[in-house]
Amino acid sequence: MRRAAVAVTISALAITATACGKAGDDDSDSGSSSSGDKSIGLLLPDSVTTRYAKFDKPYFDAKVKELCSDCKLEYANAAGSAATQAQQVSSMITKGVKVIAISAVDSAAIKSSIQAAVDKGIKVVAYDRLAQGPVSAYISFDNEKVGELQGQSLLDAMGSKATPSANVVMINGLASDPNAALFKKGAHSVLDGKVKIAYEQSGDWDDKVAAQKMSAAITQLGAKKIAGVYSANDGMAGGIATVLKGAGISTVPLTGQDAELSSIQRILAGTQASTIYKAYKPEADAAAELSVNLLEGKSIDSLATTTQTSGSGDKVPSQLLTPVALTKDNIESTVIKDKLYTVAEICTADFAAACKKAGLQ
Repeated sequence: MRRAAVAVTISALAITATACGKAGDDDSDSGSSSSGDKSIGLLLPDSVTTRYAKFDKPYFDAKVKELCSDCKLEYANAAGSAATQAQQVSSMITKGVKVIAISAVDSAAIKSSIQAAVDKGIKVVAYDRLAQGPVSAYISFDNEKVGELQGQSLLDAMGSKATPSANVVMINGLASDPNAALFKKGAHSVLDGKVKIAYEQSGDWDDKVAAQKMSAAITQLGAKKIAGVYSANDGMAGGIATVLKGAGISTVPLTGQDAELSSIQRILAGTQASTIYKAYKPEADAAAELSVNLLEGKSIDSLATTTQTSGSGDKVPSQLLTPVALTKDNIESTVIKDKLYTVAEICTADFAAACKKAGLQ
């Protein structure tokens, strides 16, 4: 487990949805929300997934500020530790927050902490990951669809090599993350029978762990006998891509997820075939709106129009957004159009030639 991130008081509207920063980083701008009268807590799971710091947190912050100018905000990052996140929930309870938006490190382990918060009259919004326990609302993407898109993108990239005997390596996400199970389920629904899943392991959302698993797969199967690699997210794909390059494997399609800047560059360079783009702003905006509505006692019926059942059997009002498969062909119409990245950010010197070839310069 990574060292715990210290719960930090965020400025009057600064609780953006980040899973970023090193353990102990202080993201606060000013002030304290000890009064808890109109305070919202945001707890995010890890500091290795770049989307949280760069996108989720700032978007969440801005939307809360727009909807509730006098709300006070608390933020903490668990740095991958379920025990730390449980302590952070306790801290939020002590500070008197009225709503907690949480992306759980471990959806089952956090159940008792969520129950403790609810027992104190706190509303809980499950953000991106469906935590167990009496959650008031859940906002995420259609995560089984994410896996389906990943699987289909891999088959598309494999082309004629996608045969029932073709060896595919699957490096899945953290086993305790309920989303990882949905990605895996969706991917299998597309890949099973079309290719042979010859090696499958959890990569724990960690590039180093994923790299180790990929090295083991190459040792077990042989470098020349791997036709495709499924990576559940871009962070792991980075580690996997390094191992593939070191093994002299340059033409094997590799998937990902999260549309990280490095993955977009790998797609342009040809060392990653695809990623999944999940527009973070709509997700963060929806989480903020749900949180503010719950704080102010307003209905969430128009926001959470469907229901999902958590691992604890709780039926949770939910809003599920639609993911998009991203390849070299739609970089401009997705992440650039949505201003996630600029052409200048993507097309640095090392990728200038690839960008020009793709029509981005």
